[in-house]
Amino acid sequence: MSTTKLSSGSRLPAFTLPLVSGGEITLGQPEKKGNWQVVFIYRGLHCPICKKYLTKLESLKDKFPATKTEIVAVSGDSKSKAKEMEETAGVTFPVAYGLSIEQMKELGLYISHPRSPNETDQPFPEPGMFAVNPEGKVQLIDISNTPFNRSDPDELVDTLRWIQENDYPIRGTYE
Repeated sequence: MSTTKLSSGSRLPAFTLPLVSGGEITLGQPEKKGNWQVVFIYRGLHCPICKKYLTKLESLKDKFPATKTEIVAVSGDSKSKAKEMEETAGVTFPVAYGLSIEQMKELGLYISHPRSPNETDQPFPEPGMFAVNPEGKVQLIDISNTPFNRSDPDELVDTLRWIQENDYPIRGTYE
């Protein structure tokens, strides 16, 4: 599999995806000028760890606005699967669906095949997190090749606050 590594400090590919709640969202472009946007990629409805993670994000969602941050969860699932995940995880923040394999590759995500037809019916992304600053640049990147390794949402809120308060630069830009 050939995947392009997304560089820190670059712009997140501006994919416009449908939202479960209706309408659409463009990744890397917060709705409110001057805000950050954190994009959480989850594997899909078939993943119980994703459900647990999204439930945890829901419990913390009210802390993100204090850091001027908008959050969105994204998967390659169909609308019906994404809606079921939104409902079973109790998520009230935006959930986008329909991320294509080509888009997954452009984001530099790891992509897995289902272990069996009982797991799911299509290849899916492994977890990823991209925090885009108000200038539209990717400030934080965290991608995993397994469902087990992910950004800790509590720590992420603290990290966003600290970066903003200390004008911390984008790291990992040496070429």
